[in-house]
Amino acid sequence: MMMYLYIFIGGGLGSVARFGVSKLTQKFVSSEFPLGTLVANLLACILLALIVSGCSQQLEKHAWIQPLLLIGFCGGFSTFSTFGNETFDLLANGNYTYAILNVIISITAAVGLIWMIKSRI
Repeated sequence: MMMYLYIFIGGGLGSVARFGVSKLTQKFVSSEFPLGTLVANLLACILLALIVSGCSQQLEKHAWIQPLLLIGFCGGFSTFSTFGNETFDLLANGNYTYAILNVIISITAAVGLIWMIKSRI
């Protein structure tokens, strides 16, 4: 039962962090490209890879870390549904270049960041 509470708390904090990162990004960069979502998703990938790579012994020792930070916080901080919706909106509005770039950059950068971090630590 505690695992669900950890996921709930982590997910809520991650969602608030994602909203804040998105709004902060939009404050400094005005663009039709969904940069706020991209930044939040990439930060979540970096955080997840750092936790998995750097805290593997702690993950085994403390059962609360994975549901709170990995499943909850990183899951709430990243957002595939918003990525999909924003990409659809770009396509619907005829912004094909931004839509394609959003898909390519998001997927390549996310997997690339995790690979770089996990292979170096």
